[in-house]
Amino acid sequence: MTGNAGIFSLVALNTGSVTTFARTPSDQIRADAEGLSHIVLEMQRCFMLHLCKELAPGNVSFPQFFLLTYLDRKEVLTMSAIAQKMGHTTAAASGLVARLENLAYVVRSVARDDRRKVMVCITPKGSALVRRIREEMVGNLMKILNHLTPDEQKAWLQIYSKIYDFCQSK
Repeated sequence: MTGNAGIFSLVALNTGSVTTFARTPSDQIRADAEGLSHIVLEMQRCFMLHLCKELAPGNVSFPQFFLLTYLDRKEVLTMSAIAQKMGHTTAAASGLVARLENLAYVVRSVARDDRRKVMVCITPKGSALVRRIREEMVGNLMKILNHLTPDEQKAWLQIYSKIYDFCQSK
């Protein structure tokens, strides 16, 4: 081997329960990604536990809540648009909507111009549920933000905004 090709540095990374050693910059990125995957999963679990307390009494699952939040931002969506947004088949989306309809969180109707199109709209009861859960989330996030310095708060928002933009572009 010539030059520095045979030389590598070892960097100890403590990612919670596992310490790994990075040998190259790509190893470092992988080790960091593994640490972040653990953090993200734990954060999702934490948020889900708080959400589930509110969602359980109404028997609304997280995918159903996700659909309600999307419907709350739009006036009316077709069943095919819902299926696409949720990553489901139209039949699976129809089942999701049926459960929400049974709980009076959404209503279905047919389009005036094409009776084959099924239109879905959130009800005031569904919007109220979305508002309650969002307020709970804001309260929980405020508690987290209070543990950060103002600079950390700003950095967190900037980083999450970049991640959000990346996810929206996919």
